[in-house]
Formats: sequence, structure tokens, C-alpha cells
Amino acid sequence: MTQAEKEQDNGKEKEKERDKEKEKEQQRGVKRPIAPPAIPDPLQEQIQSNFIIVFHPGSRTLRIGRATDTLPIILPHVIARRHKQTGQPKYEDAWLLRDGLNKTESNEQRQNGLKMVEQAIWSKKMSNGVRRTPVSAEQARSYNCQIRPAVLDSSNRVKWTNTAHQPPHLVGEEAVYVNPSDCYNIHWPIVRGQLNVHAGPGGSLTAVLADLETIWSHVIQKQLEIPLKDLKYYRCILLVPDIYNRPHIKEVVNMLLLNMGFSAIIVHQESVSATFGSGCSSACVVDVGDQKTSLCCVEDGVSHRNSRLCLAYGGSDVTRTFFWLLQRAGFPYRDCQLSSRLDCQLLQHLKDTFCHLNQDISGLKDHEFQTRFPEAPALLYQVRLGDEKLQASMGLFYPTTFGIVGQKMTSLQYRSQGDSEDPHDEHYLLATQSKQDQSSKSAADRKGISRPGGGLDGEMSAQGGIGEPSDLGRGCGSGGSGAGGMKGETEFGTAQGECLMGAGELEEPPSAHLSRKTAIMSQFESKALGLDKAILHSIDCCASDETKRKMYSSILVVGGGLMFPGAQEFLLHRIINKMPPSFRRLVDNVEVITRPKDMDPRLISWKGGAVLACLDTTQEMWIHQREWQRFGVRMLRERAAFVW
Repeated sequence: MTQAEKEQDNGKEKEKERDKEKEKEQQRGVKRPIAPPAIPDPLQEQIQSNFIIVFHPGSRTLRIGRATDTLPIILPHVIARRHKQTGQPKYEDAWLLRDGLNKTESNEQRQNGLKMVEQAIWSKKMSNGVRRTPVSAEQARSYNCQIRPAVLDSSNRVKWTNTAHQPPHLVGEEAVYVNPSDCYNIHWPIVRGQLNVHAGPGGSLTAVLADLETIWSHVIQKQLEIPLKDLKYYRCILLVPDIYNRPHIKEVVNMLLLNMGFSAIIVHQESVSATFGSGCSSACVVDVGDQKTSLCCVEDGVSHRNSRLCLAYGGSDVTRTFFWLLQRAGFPYRDCQLSSRLDCQLLQHLKDTFCHLNQDISGLKDHEFQTRFPEAPALLYQVRLGDEKLQASMGLFYPTTFGIVGQKMTSLQYRSQGDSEDPHDEHYLLATQSKQDQSSKSAADRKGISRPGGGLDGEMSAQGGIGEPSDLGRGCGSGGSGAGGMKGETEFGTAQGECLMGAGELEEPPSAHLSRKTAIMSQFESKALGLDKAILHSIDCCASDETKRKMYSSILVVGGGLMFPGAQEFLLHRIINKMPPSFRRLVDNVEVITRPKDMDPRLISWKGGAVLACLDTTQEMWIHQREWQRFGVRMLRERAAFVW
């Protein structure tokens, strides 16, 4: 045996002895100074997920729960606050009523919209190839005007919320059932996806944030059964609209981390969360809520900025239109008022029960419904309805039917106004990008036309300085004023054509460019796009034909505003008929998904937030409380999964 072989055998024996020593020490319980024990990743994630709360705040409904919960807690997103002084006038945020309904043109616009709806219903044949026979409102009216309600057994009568102990505030269902004669103001802190800041009582930003904190803290304590002092052990995920108000989001994050005391937060967009919740890697997400409809194309977990679109109408507008159509047909519950909280709740229920988008359901049909109000007997009504059930839900495709005049109906993604806490914001990046472009362009020009002696080179550097305001203005598209740029600066996609961002615009003065862009934007934003046209516009704003093809193949509808029977087939028919002919050959099949995995479409975004909490890739997205205290809103730009 050679010397090398002997040494090898000795080494193996020593290793065996060391292994035996380790086993003996482990049996004796001896602790060795080794690296920290490795915790299996799946176990660590599972433990963390139980300490993560997902918030999905909506205009009318709050969804909140642990990331490990199968279903979230769902409640009306409303608070009733007791008056601090006796004799204080009562105030209540509107439920179905909104600005722009009482203009002189409103009724005319509503009638014109209804004519377009009737024409569309008549032009589309039923599945048997026969055209629908239109039913006039007069046919139903003659029957409904004769109806008298039947009194039911009132043993389980609905009661007003008991306020004898004078609670300072009430939340959710308790707030909805506060007696109007009690000394409480009713506030809905979110309207059309944004904080409900207004000039009335409780409408300041501070008051709205206080309402949100009170509602969310109440649910965490009472329904999730988590003491508020323990929130320092919890993290949270906040889902925000695709087109968000930056200062408002900053204040809400501040509230969650500093006021409520969560240890860390992730802020993510509703559309991307919807793709996580549905299991779709790429989709055109159509979120039809109670008060707003948002659209966005998401590809591999990234929201395409140019495709974002928000329409200022939703399910509540359909409810109000349905009430108007019911009145035309002689609605037998004649005391119904849009200003009454409980009547609004009844109308929402009637819309959810009766309305549909199935062209094959035609003719007059008899229905019945009950009214159950506190301090009144339960009543049973008969009602005969015809096309009203289809006409109301088609308002989403013909929004002039809503009769809203003089309001901004379409919102596009706009540039940040800048933030004093975030010096390296979007304006800084645009300005530095412009300077780099100008510098490289100057260098290229000098190389291309320089001549011996270098005289022209010196002139170029003197005249074409990289910091000239005119050059910076053209490069930024927002003037040289940084945060003082145009308020509605919008990133348009290819659908807006070269008229907004084409190469030719660089030759015109910045002021002319901005005024032209402002005029086009104001014209676009005043129009209420139908849902099908908005989907086509959003997809058309994608950069490549391949992306557009993906989006047509996966149109994901979430939210509770389009849960009508027949909605999937109806929307599919309209998209196929209106999509560009060039894409009909490229797209194998247009698919509209309304119930992915048979899930409730109202819960998909929340479910996506819960899935997000369990992903390995989210570890680098957490913003911790200490980081927020030190760096503030800059952390959102650094950690958010989307361009802040």
C-alpha cells in the first residue's frame, strides 16, 4: 500500500470519528456554535400567511380577511357617527344618487340612450333566428297600476339598530339600519374607487381617513378577533385601483403602518391581483364594481400602463336606471325613494334578482317581491315586467341611458404631480432621461459634422446646451417645470395614434403640443364609453400584436356589476362583432371569463391578494414600518410591483 493510500484511509477514519462525536453530542443535548438553523421555506411561508391581513376596499363593500382564510369577511363599507352636539343637522352620503342627474339635458339623454338600447335589442336575433317582439312599458303599466300589496306575517319584523346606549359610531349593517330619526351622520368613505373627499360634513381627507381606520379596526377586533395591540406582529396587503390617487394611497399606507401599527405592507393593483386569483397569467381585466368600471391589460403579472382606463359608472347606475324603467312600467311600490337607504338596498336586490342579458327571454312576465322595513308590516307585491330587465343591464353598453350630464366619465393614467418627500420621482427621471438624450444627440451631431479646426464643435456646445428649457420641455412632454407640469398628463397608447405622441410633434412649440393634448384629453374624458368599446380601446393600447392577441384570448370579468345571467355570451358577441377585422384572423378564439374556477367574481381580486402573500417573489416587496418612518413615500417607488 502506497503512502497516499494510507493517508486517504486515515482521513476517512477521522471523518467517521467526527461523525460519531457529533451524534453523541446531539444525544447529550450539547449545543454547538453553528450557523442559525435553516427553517424550511414552505413552513415559514405558511406561518407568515396566517399573520397577513388582506384589505380590498370597495366603494360599497369591504372585503377583509387573513391570507389563509377561504373567504373574506364582507360588509357594507359604511360608518354612522353620532352627533357631538344636540340639534346638529343630519348628513348622509348619497347611495344611488350622484351629480349630473338633475340637469335639463339629463332626461333627453336618458331617452336617447333608451332608443339606442331598443334598437340594439331588436337588431340582434334570438338563438332560434327570430327577432324579438318589443314590449312597450304601457302594456305592463296597465296591470301594475291596479296592484295592491298583500300583508304578510310580521313575526320576524326587521328592526332598527339599537342606539339606546349611544355608541359613538356604528359600522357595516348596523350603520345601514340606523333609524333616520337618530342623531347620526352616515358616511361612505370611498366613492368610485377613490377616497370620498368633499366639501360637506365629514368630507375632509382627515375625516375620511379616520372613518377608514375606525371601520377597519372594528372589523379586525370584532370579526377577525385580533386585538389592535397585536397588529405589530401582523403584516397587511392593500389592493388599490389601477388608476390611483398617489397622495391618497400615501395617506392610507401611513395610516396602516403608523396609526394602526402593522409591521409591514405590500401595495398592489386590483387588476394584477385578479389575475393571481383567477390563475390567468395574462388577461384583459374588466372590473365592474358598484360605482366604477376599470380596465387594464395584465401580462405575466405586469399591468400595461397605457391600457388602464376607468369609467365613472357601475352597478349602482344600472340599479338607478332600472328604478326609472320600473316607474315607467307603473312600479306598484309607489313610496320608493332614491334618497332612502333601505329603498336603495331593496332596489339593488331587485336588480340582482330580475335583470339579465339573455336575448331569448322575451315577453311580459309576472314576478313578486317583498318589502321588509322596520316599524312597518312586511308586504308582498306582484309586478309585471317586460323588456325593462334587459334594458337596464344594457346600460353598461349604452351609458347615455344613465342620464349623467357634465361629469368626467372616463379617466386615463396620468403622470404624478410630484411629491416633496420623493425628489427622485417620475419628473426627475423624465428630466434626466431628456438630458441624457440631448447629450448623446449633441455628441452624435458633433461627430457627424465636425471639421478640422473644431470651430463648429465649439459653436455646437455653446448653442445646444443640454439644459435648455425648450429641449427639456419637448423631451419631457410636460414643460420644464417638473412637478408643475400639466395635471392630466396622460400616457396614451398606440390607439391614440401619432396625433398625441408621434415624431412630428417634436417640431412644434411645447405650449401648442400641451394645449392640443389637453383638448383631445378633455374631449375623450367627457365621453362615456360603453363597456365593449372600452375593452377594445384598452386592448388596442397594448404595444404589440402578440400582446393584443393574448388579451383577446383572455378577457377576465371580475367584480359584482356584471353578474347578470347571459352576460358572458352577450359580451362575447359584442366583442367579436366590433373587434378589428385584422385580428379576427390572428386570434384563434375570443374568450370571456366571468367565473374562473367557478369562483364568485366579487372575491377574485381579494383571493389574488391572498395568493400574493404566499409567493416567494413577494419577500422583496414588503415595506416595513421603520423603513416607512425613515424614507416615507420613496419606499413605494422602490418596492411597489408597479411603476409608482
